[in-house]
Amino acid sequence: MSSKLRPSLAQATRRRSAMAALVLALLVSLATAAGASAHSPAQVNIVSQGTPPSRIPANTHYFTTIQAAVTASTEGDYVLIEPGTYDEEVTVASAQSGIYIRGMNRNTVIIDGQNKVGNGIDIIRANNVWVENLTVRNFEFGENCGDEECGNGIWWDGRGGSNPIGAHGWYGGYLTAYDTGYKGGYGIFTNSETEGEFNHIYASGYADSGFYIGACQECDAIVKNAVMEDNALGYSGSNAGGRLIIEKSTFAHNSVGFATNSENPGDPAPPQDGECNRPETPSTPTPTITSTDIPRCTILRHDSFVENNNLSVPTNGSTEVAPWGVGVELPGDYADLVKDNTISGNPNVGVLGFEYPNPFPLPPFCENPEGCGTIDFQLAGNRISGNRFSDNGSNGGTFAGDVTLLSGAGEWLDENFGFTYPPAASVDNCLSGNRFSDATYPAEIQRQWGCRNATTPNPGGGAAGVGYLIGLIEEAATIKAEHPPVAQPAPPAQPTMPHPCAGVPRNPLCR
Repeated sequence: MSSKLRPSLAQATRRRSAMAALVLALLVSLATAAGASAHSPAQVNIVSQGTPPSRIPANTHYFTTIQAAVTASTEGDYVLIEPGTYDEEVTVASAQSGIYIRGMNRNTVIIDGQNKVGNGIDIIRANNVWVENLTVRNFEFGENCGDEECGNGIWWDGRGGSNPIGAHGWYGGYLTAYDTGYKGGYGIFTNSETEGEFNHIYASGYADSGFYIGACQECDAIVKNAVMEDNALGYSGSNAGGRLIIEKSTFAHNSVGFATNSENPGDPAPPQDGECNRPETPSTPTPTITSTDIPRCTILRHDSFVENNNLSVPTNGSTEVAPWGVGVELPGDYADLVKDNTISGNPNVGVLGFEYPNPFPLPPFCENPEGCGTIDFQLAGNRISGNRFSDNGSNGGTFAGDVTLLSGAGEWLDENFGFTYPPAASVDNCLSGNRFSDATYPAEIQRQWGCRNATTPNPGGGAAGVGYLIGLIEEAATIKAEHPPVAQPAPPAQPTMPHPCAGVPRNPLCR
C-alpha cells in the first residue's frame, strides 16, 4: 500500500466515527423529545373567586369553578383551590386519572351542597386520583336518586360493570365531610377499587356511614387518623378484606362505631374475609376456617371505639336494622383481627359478632325454597386480642357486655318460620390478652375460646341470641319514634394540611 494512502484511510475512519456519533446524538435527542411530549410538565390549575394576578407563569391557569379546572387537567396536574365556598358538584372522569385536587386550607375551602340532592366530588373509574385538604358538606340523597347514588361527600367510584374492580389508586387526606340535614348518605366513600389510603379524615351527620370501603376482596389499603362521630355508622364496609388496615382512629358517639360485613348481593363479591393471600377468585362465598392459627390481614389496631350510643342521628333503610349501641360489629365476618384497641362506654356490646344470613327475607316470605338467594355467612376465624374494655353493656341483658359472639341462627329461623338452616360453622374465633371489666358471651370466653387452642367451637346463643339482636333493633325504633332524629351539628375546625404547596410546581400560590 502506498504511504500516500494511509492518511486518507485514517481521515475516513475519523469521518465515519464522527458520523456515527452525530447519528447517535440525533437518536438520543429524538427519544428525549418524544419522552418530553409524552410526559409534559405538570400544569397548575388554580380555582379562585378573586381576580387573577397580572403576571401568570406559563404552567399556571386560572378558573372560576372547580369543575372547569378538573376538566382541564390530565395526569400529573394539580388543581389548587383558594379559600371560598363553592356551590357546585364535581365529577372526575377517567381522563383525569392521576391528578391532584388540593385545597389551600381544609376548613375554608368548602364545597357546599346546600342540602340538595347530589354528590360533592364523584370520581368515576379514574385511577390514582388524590383529594386533599378541603371540606365537603350537605349533599343528600332524594327522589330518583338512591341512598348510594347520591348523598355522598367524596366518592371514589370504581364500579366497572362486569368487572368488580373498576379502578385502582385512591388517596384522601385532611378531608372533612359532614351533613347537617337528614339525608346525607356516606361522607367519604370508595367502592370497587384497590390500592388506597385515607389519612386525617373526619365525617359526621351521615344516615349511612362516615366513611365506607367496599367491594374489594383484596383492598390493599390503609386508613389512619380518622375521626368518625355522630353518624348512624362510623364506618361500614361490605365485602372489604384482604390487606386492609384501620389504625389510630376514633369512632365515637355514633349509633354503631364500626361495622364490617359480608353482604349479598350488594357490592359484590362476597364475603368479607380478612385472610391473607386469598385467591383472586375465591371458590366459595363461605370460606372454611380450620384453625385459630391463621394469618390475618384485615386489622383494626390502636383505635378507640367509645360511647357509640347516639340514637339522635338520621338513619336509612340499611342502617336502621343494625343493632345499636355497639363499638365494633362483625356480621358474617371471616378472619379479621381486632387488636390493641380501646373499647368503652358502648351501652350494649363492645365487640359483637354474629352469623348473618343475607339477604333477608327467607321462606316463607319468598317462594324460592333456597331462600331467595340468601347466603349463610358465618362468623369464623376472627381474633380479638390485647384490647382494653370498660363500661360496656350498661343496658344489661344476657348478651350485653364487653364481647358477645353468637351462632345458631337456624334455631330461631326454624322456631319462627320452620326453615331448616344449615348447621352453624362459626368456629375458630379466638380471644387472648384482653382486659375485661364486664360480662362476655360465652362466659369466661378466653378459656375455651382462647387463642392458645388450635380450634374453637361455635359460641352458641341460638334463638335467644337472634332474639337479642332483633330486640336491639326494635328498641332503637321505639326510642326514635318517641324522640325523632335531629340534624347533627357542624363540626369544629379540623387540623389543616401543614404544607399544601409540597410537591407542587412553582405558581402564584406556591412561590
